[in-house]
Amino acid sequence: QVQLVESGGGLVQAGGSLRLSCAASGSTFSFNPMGWYRQAPGKQRELVATITNGGSTNYADSVKGRFTISRDNAKNTVYLQMNSLKPEDTAVYYCWLGGLSNYWGQGTQVTVSS
Repeated sequence: QVQLVESGGGLVQAGGSLRLSCAASGSTFSFNPMGWYRQAPGKQRELVATITNGGSTNYADSVKGRFTISRDNAKNTVYLQMNSLKPEDTAVYYCWLGGLSNYWGQGTQVTVSS
């Protein structure tokens, strides 16, 4: 059974940084794409960043230059380094594991105060 466990969310002031982690268990996922999505109150879930097994990355325009996604295949873990955070980055952040099926973490709250 696939499980995704996120950590690293919290409250930070605008301009600050946070690092999210997501550990996958239940199989080996070095060939699967992984990533992060977020959902703000009253809004649809949106893509933040994804990374392929080979390390190719894709970012939402709103986070380019501020966020960095990375992965450690040996640890089945994906990371999201978030710098220069803005109040509009406030959302629940969800870890995503792709492939034949899509899997989601439980979400971690990120709140950026102005």
